[in-house]
Amino acid sequence: MTQLITPPVAKPRRRLPTPRFSSDPDTRSVQIGLLGTVLVHLLLFLLIPHLLRIEPSHTIGRAPPARQFDIELAPEEFAMPKKAPEKPPAPFKFVETNPNAPDNVPDETSNFGAQNQQAAQEKPSPEVGADRPAMEGRKDFESTQIISGQLSPPTPPEPSAPPIEVPPEQAEAAPKAQQIPLSGFEKSEGDDIDSYGSNIAKFEENAKAVPEKVEGVENAPLIEGSTAQNQQRIDPRRPRPAPKLEQRARPAIFAEQKIGTRNIGPVAFDAKWSNYGQYLQQLIETVQIQWDRILIQSKVYPASGTMVVVKFRLDKGGNIAEIISVNPSNADQASRACVSAITLRAPYGEWTDDMIQVLGESQELTFSFYYQ
Repeated sequence: MTQLITPPVAKPRRRLPTPRFSSDPDTRSVQIGLLGTVLVHLLLFLLIPHLLRIEPSHTIGRAPPARQFDIELAPEEFAMPKKAPEKPPAPFKFVETNPNAPDNVPDETSNFGAQNQQAAQEKPSPEVGADRPAMEGRKDFESTQIISGQLSPPTPPEPSAPPIEVPPEQAEAAPKAQQIPLSGFEKSEGDDIDSYGSNIAKFEENAKAVPEKVEGVENAPLIEGSTAQNQQRIDPRRPRPAPKLEQRARPAIFAEQKIGTRNIGPVAFDAKWSNYGQYLQQLIETVQIQWDRILIQSKVYPASGTMVVVKFRLDKGGNIAEIISVNPSNADQASRACVSAITLRAPYGEWTDDMIQVLGESQELTFSFYYQ
């Protein structure tokens, strides 16, 4: 029996899709153009980098690495320059110094004035450490003054009592001072004819170079060569006035200061001299004298306790450039007198070069006038 086997049907192979062009001539031409454009661009993209590469004609060799050097400096031969010490800041607080205190430069202070001074006081204080002396004063008042005086010329001293005339009979009876001549018995003579000889002896008590001995009162309070007739006697009923030293300073209102200084001497601030301090001191004293003169001439004195604060600007020529404010601002007699005391005596003198360098072209000042 013969069996027939049907051979398997072979599966069709897959083919890559091929572009099929349209049968329409116009459409087919468009398709062919687009395909050609894509192929041209792809070819240019692949070939242009190779075409634009520029090969160097010769190769440049690498530079050899730089050589390194280690240098060590001896510290004693090449020492680092020392930093210049910083200049200490200039004092900025003005104080009125004591003209009778000795000139002494303080170590460190923020005060400046018309002269160098070191803080001191006449009596020791239980608490110390301040740059000014301890003193009693007002608690509600700030003051940079430590002495009070008068700026007007000192009054001449009162004439002393006339001397008492001594009658001649009393003058003759006046005791004489005892006078003892120099004594000596040992002689000293030189060999030279031109030399001098002398008697050598020990001085006796009250011995003087007189020709002969004069009996009298020992240690009598008489001037040598004088007599009782030309000496003035002291009248106990009219004693002579003791000499009075005038303190040349502005009248002051002291502020209370509990903490003092350990230095004992004439009262003084810690202050350093400067041209500006001396200039301000003279300006303040000039304003004080003018203010007193205005009050005396006006014959009107404001109420006690009145205080006027005047703020003004002073330029480098010593002129009052501007009155900035007056407190209280009412134009009464007290305020007008204070403003006039500042403006009438201007200009106060040109500034020095170092003052202009520190202060600039002008400076704002505040003066407080207090009517006691």
